Amino acid sequence: MLSAGIKRFELDAAEIARKAQPGQFVVLRVNEEGERIPLTVADTMPDKGILVIVFQEAGKSTKLLGTLNEGDSILDLIGPLGRPSHIEKFGTVVCVGGGVGTPEILPVARALRQAGNKVISIIGFRNKDLILMADEMRAVSDELIVATDDGSNGNKGFVTDMLNQVIARGEKIAHVFAVGPVIMMKMVSKVTEPHKIPTVVSLNPIMLDATGMCGVCRVEVGGETKLACVDGPEFDGHKVDFDLLMARLRTYLPEEKQSLEMFESAHAKGGCCGGKGACR
Repeated sequence: MLSAGIKRFELDAAEIARKAQPGQFVVLRVNEEGERIPLTVADTMPDKGILVIVFQEAGKSTKLLGTLNEGDSILDLIGPLGRPSHIEKFGTVVCVGGGVGTPEILPVARALRQAGNKVISIIGFRNKDLILMADEMRAVSDELIVATDDGSNGNKGFVTDMLNQVIARGEKIAHVFAVGPVIMMKMVSKVTEPHKIPTVVSLNPIMLDATGMCGVCRVEVGGETKLACVDGPEFDGHKVDFDLLMARLRTYLPEEKQSLEMFESAHAKGGCCGGKGACR
């Protein structure tokens, strides 16, 4: 466990580990009755055949995933999916990670630095107890700024406050990459737009087959409908209709809440799996 409710899993998935690139994702299913869960690749160890995922136990499916222990199996895993991040030597780039978006921005920051960019990373959390992977981000950045909403770790404020400070000090930023809550990516894009700083965001809409067939993950970008699974997951933050995306993410909130309550109730009683292994 990296912090409260956030876990890091190393999966034995040699073929995916060899092919996955920064910005791509995988879809997994814990068991036959389980939901398909899309997760951005947090890291790979190709020489060991290891794929790393980091996830927050938020709903029933991720809490179910979190019940697995070392040596347990996942029913199926597909990937790598989506288009990889566009990596080149831009100059000075800023990588912004919000909460659980931090492990997802890590491989992007690493690749950008390896391409010869100056990497300034900004990661934000509600408080110091929720900070994760700061050391890993520091290792792939020329400068790391850690912000907390309550100021319990020194820099008080949101990631957008820190980004404004970097811009105000005269840093010539060629590109910004942001991963995190939708509202955070929206506000980062609003900060950079007046300065005409190209900004890439990684979107997390509701997803089903992840192959472009079902259309569930559609998002509006520049007035056009795009599919996050095959056209993304990264898009121009200045063109994304974030309000529509947030509205669609709220579509099944009542059902998600009910499913979580049923799972937690059954799991607490040991009724769904008898206290052995992963529950359905």
